[in-house]
Amino acid sequence: MLSSASATVDAVYRADWGRIVATLIRSFGDFDIAEEAAQEAFAAAVDQWRAKGIPDSPAAWIIQTARHKAIDRLRRQTSFQEKVQSYAYELPTTTEQPDLDTNEIPDDRLRLIFTCCHPALAPEAQVALTLRTLCGLETDEIARAFLVPSPTMAQRLVRAKRKI
Repeated sequence: MLSSASATVDAVYRADWGRIVATLIRSFGDFDIAEEAAQEAFAAAVDQWRAKGIPDSPAAWIIQTARHKAIDRLRRQTSFQEKVQSYAYELPTTTEQPDLDTNEIPDDRLRLIFTCCHPALAPEAQVALTLRTLCGLETDEIARAFLVPSPTMAQRLVRAKRKI
């Protein structure tokens, strides 16, 4: 059961990472929340699937768990903001969500490709962000492909996410 659960998590990660993150970005409108929720869901999958067995639809289980993790994160953030606001009178409590027209592009992954390849980004940043977000490559792997140090690539990815 131990190796089967780990192998299934690895297979789902390799096959569905991009689709999972794209779905979460569409739902929550934030790269960081989507990636962190997906990572937390994969970590939870390892523990849960070892203990309780592999679900019938592992990718759907990951997406649903990631949604719950993202909602929990957003609730914690909201609760924190309310507490801070009770102590300080003039803190902004809302964040502006990106304007995503869901009727324009039907596939989440395709929409995410267009987002990652935004013309405001340098071509290297477009490719790196697409490889990280849709293909699920690690920052180290992308850095090796671009022949740059890993911290440099990590910073490029952070700047690219911030820019869009």
